Amino acid sequence: MANRIAGVAALIVFAVCLVVGGIEADNTFTTTVERALTAMAVTLVIGLVLGAMASKMLQENLKSHEEKLKKEYTTPAQGDR
Repeated sequence: MANRIAGVAALIVFAVCLVVGGIEADNTFTTTVERALTAMAVTLVIGLVLGAMASKMLQENLKSHEEKLKKEYTTPAQGDR
């Protein structure tokens, strides 16, 4: 999931940079594509890092919640007998 989100974000940034850098700023083709590729690469790296962090956080939260539920259902309560 993190890879997909990072890839989509990078492609969106690439497209925006092409439009803004090429049409709005009247830069040359080489400058526009170079800047768009750089922005795409940077966004991909940032997206992968943030995605890995979010995935790790989610796994830790799910693990603690699962352990809490196991203790709740395996420990007999006072009213059980």
